[in-house]
Amino acid sequence: MFEGLSERLSKTVKNLRGQGRLSEDNIKDTLREVRMALLEADVALPVVKEFIAQVKERAIGKEVIDSISPGQALVKVVNDELTAMMGESNDALALNIQPPAVILMAGLQGSGKTTSVAKLSRLLKQDKKTVLVTSADVYRPAAIEQLATLANEVDVEFFPSDISQKPVDIGLNAIDYARKKHLDVVIVDTAGRLHIDDEMMGEIKALHAAINPAETLFVVDSMTGQDAANTAKAFNDALELTGIILTKTDGDARGGAALSIRQITGKPIKFMGVGEKVDALEAFHPDRLASRILGMGDILSLVEEAQQNVDHKKAARLAKKIKKGKNFDLEDFRDQILQMKKMGGLSSLMDKLPGVSGMPSQVKEQVNDKELIKIEALINSMTPFERQKPELIKGSRKKRITAGSGTQIQDLNRLLKQFKQMQKMMKKFSKGGMNNMMRSMKGRMPPGMGGGGMGRMPF
Repeated sequence: MFEGLSERLSKTVKNLRGQGRLSEDNIKDTLREVRMALLEADVALPVVKEFIAQVKERAIGKEVIDSISPGQALVKVVNDELTAMMGESNDALALNIQPPAVILMAGLQGSGKTTSVAKLSRLLKQDKKTVLVTSADVYRPAAIEQLATLANEVDVEFFPSDISQKPVDIGLNAIDYARKKHLDVVIVDTAGRLHIDDEMMGEIKALHAAINPAETLFVVDSMTGQDAANTAKAFNDALELTGIILTKTDGDARGGAALSIRQITGKPIKFMGVGEKVDALEAFHPDRLASRILGMGDILSLVEEAQQNVDHKKAARLAKKIKKGKNFDLEDFRDQILQMKKMGGLSSLMDKLPGVSGMPSQVKEQVNDKELIKIEALINSMTPFERQKPELIKGSRKKRITAGSGTQIQDLNRLLKQFKQMQKMMKKFSKGGMNNMMRSMKGRMPPGMGGGGMGRMPF
């Protein structure tokens, strides 16, 4: 989402780090670059003005000027102010009340509201909460059906409703049902419109007053940029929101919504949607996001994703296998690809690594998950025996595998060549430990980069 902003800011920050001394002139030049980067990212003008004023005030103070490394000190100021602009981390929901705790979801049509209900239900279920969801969208029967399907997918209870009912009655009936069933949380999905209107606001105000929610979350599409913040403010004026869920942050939005919304509404962004699947909802951490925007990576999120998504038993088995000097085979390689997909794919991992934003654009363009999908298809087209003994794949076997995976012979040849290099590296690792492995990787590109698209892939 922040690709353009990150590229420009990290370049500015990189130039600053080399400055032995800061003057009013180079601070002024830097702030001009930062201002342009924020405006191009569709950040609201009042927010940009306030941000620049805050950075300038700290930049010309003793904290920066008297620093041993003033360039780095100014980078820290920019990082701190970016974090402050987006607010403090506050993904905690006020659910420690007499159950059922009610969550009201509001937002415009098409913002991803109904999907966010399912995503949030899944997160709460992971926290050992029992959840009931219901739809008070009496204008779109498809929205009610969609929520029923999603509730089944994430395995939470669905309270049925239909277009003949009033939204207030639906909400109250769902809460009454949850109370009798001793359920912890009720999430009420509401009707969206293409734009804000008096009828919509009157209806959601009445529903809000009747069900008295513990949390009122506004779901906003990050693709709408600056308008997202303005829409959130209009809803906040009517409802007194408790937080924001920012959706579609995995798209090519310029990031203006995330950077503007806290300042304009005064409400925290609690979660952000990072994909279409029901598991693609993350807690919003402003400090980590600021670090990523400035090209410093986000190792903490990477570690958390690994803890949640990596199959630790399989990882331990593979480590033990390699340590004993046994062959790393294509079955193991496929497992590594599947683990990477669980963590959001190669491009998602690269986004969180420090220094990636400083890579040449032609290199970054080659970092994508298409080649991994191709490799997975090739391995899936092999027999278990071929995965264990890839040296036997020749002639007619190659034709069968490429036909079954919809790929070319050269794709398979490239995979087999790269895999042979990986096997050699794993043998070095089993004999001489990490030092030998690091020496063998010296000068190699990260996975998915380099010549021929797939590059060298030393997992």
